[in-house]
Amino acid sequence: MSHSFLRAAALAAACTPALAAAAPLTLDQALALAVARSQATRSAQAGVASASEAAHAAVQLPDPMLQAGLDNLPVAGGRAFDPASDSMTQKRIGISQEWLSADKRATRRAAADAMVGRESVAAQAAVAEVRLQTALAYVDVHYADATLALTELMAHHAHEELEAAKGRVASAAGSEQEALALTAARGAAEDDAAEIRQARSVAEASLRRWIGAPIDTTSEPQLPPTPTEQDYVAKAPDVRAAQAALEVARRDAAVTAANRSPNWTWQVSYGQRSGYADMVSVGVSIPLAIHPAERQDRETAAKQALVDQADATLEEARRAADGDYLALAAQARALEARIERVHDTVVVPARQRTVAALAGYRGGGVALSTLFEARHAEVEAQRKLLDLQRQLATVRARLAFKPLQTGSAQ
Repeated sequence: MSHSFLRAAALAAACTPALAAAAPLTLDQALALAVARSQATRSAQAGVASASEAAHAAVQLPDPMLQAGLDNLPVAGGRAFDPASDSMTQKRIGISQEWLSADKRATRRAAADAMVGRESVAAQAAVAEVRLQTALAYVDVHYADATLALTELMAHHAHEELEAAKGRVASAAGSEQEALALTAARGAAEDDAAEIRQARSVAEASLRRWIGAPIDTTSEPQLPPTPTEQDYVAKAPDVRAAQAALEVARRDAAVTAANRSPNWTWQVSYGQRSGYADMVSVGVSIPLAIHPAERQDRETAAKQALVDQADATLEEARRAADGDYLALAAQARALEARIERVHDTVVVPARQRTVAALAGYRGGGVALSTLFEARHAEVEAQRKLLDLQRQLATVRARLAFKPLQTGSAQ
């Protein structure tokens, strides 16, 4: 089991009391909980363990063969099938061993290590995917909470303003039309809040699927720095998987090429004859490559074609990862510009309009409905800003968590 997996499990255990105490859940805590309980991570770790065991077995010599027999037994005549009837008959026991050269065993070990590397990359990819999906769900929950707070504030203002309007109608200082308009506005605000609660429930269910615990409140997402284009491409899951597959193909081709030189099998046996001296026999078996151009060379060429295929797959994966990074980076830059523009040209003026409307209402020169409209416009502007911030956090999470963490599943 990897050190990082153990660290995640320890951090997850430390997080559980905090969750029980309804403390704000941090992104790091959520990530640790998700990795610690992930069955995909556990499955990938089992794959690494399996490949490691297979790598150890790959360099062992084949099991020796025990041989026993009865040679030259008569099958005709008066003493047929009598082991003592003929001096040529002997009881034989022996052992044979297929021998692999040191170079062949080193080649097989390299191929087995490549398989371990491929499984390790798969384990790292499993961890990265769990972390990415957890981060995305965390961002959704956090911004759903922030949006819900705004909509609930709007609903509260609508309720207060409606009650004030009813009082004005009762005192003949306000109009029934204004009260009806505010009644409709309160209903719309309450429905908005219900809609956001629904979205928050869905987001919480998604996050709970990863961390396995209810979520009360969340902290501001502290996302890792955005990687460089080169780093993102180099650690992209598909790129690392393609690199591992290429290494496996190369090592497999090397094993096939080494097999063109046959393995010799050594034999030794002990023979016992009745009335005569016992005998020892020693021999060697050597496979004969009668048509190497039709078999061994074609097998080698087939493996080399797989190397070429894996190499092309790797190049395509690099191009796809590079395009993915450029698209996400461009999206992040556009969102940053939009956030700044919306804040300066929409949110700030909306806030100033609310302040002016409130001052006018208190001075008696502005209708209550006008104040409500100003507040509603400000809340909508803030909601738009929050949505843009959520989109930006989502893009940054994809940039930060999609690449593999080096050493996360070694």
